[in-house]
Amino acid sequence: MAETIFARMLRGEIPTRFLHEDEHCVAFADIAPQAPFHVLVVPRRPLTNIGAAETADGALLGHLQLVAAVLAKAAGYADFRIVTNSGAGAGQSVMHLHLHVLAGRTLRWPPG
Repeated sequence: MAETIFARMLRGEIPTRFLHEDEHCVAFADIAPQAPFHVLVVPRRPLTNIGAAETADGALLGHLQLVAAVLAKAAGYADFRIVTNSGAGAGQSVMHLHLHVLAGRTLRWPPG
């Protein structure tokens, strides 16, 4: 996997205020928020995107979703959206798997 800004953040090369940190992932505020609450949940393991995940990644993927839900609820949001993009054509700009957690405004469908 190519070097990414998230890898640099995980190594501490880019100072980041983590909202959540455990042995599997970190979470932090998005620098270009698309909603009043917009957090990214990023696995420590370098996985390019959900399209590159394998069956063995199931526990990690579930953990990321649970962390996303806990963060949204802890911030006071009962309604929230969790999004992950897989590939540049789908809007992925950083090629390191990450979940966007969005809340605090009405989220329309389809999203884009």
